[in-house]
Amino acid sequence: MFKVVRGNPTPEDLAAALAVVQARAAAASSAPAAPQQLDEWADPARNVPGRRLPHPGPKAWRTTYWPS
Repeated sequence: MFKVVRGNPTPEDLAAALAVVQARAAAASSAPAAPQQLDEWADPARNVPGRRLPHPGPKAWRTTYWPS
């Protein structure tokens, strides 16, 4: 619902304004939402190791930080 506060618009002016508002509303509702890009630090894939985990054994703790 539109209400004219000032001025005296013609019916054609009101129809043009309504057409613009309706077209923009239709375009906004039909446009797919843009995917949000995650920050590299917030990426869950960063926590998944890209290599195999070391097997338990002597000095296995070294390979958890310094890969060979």
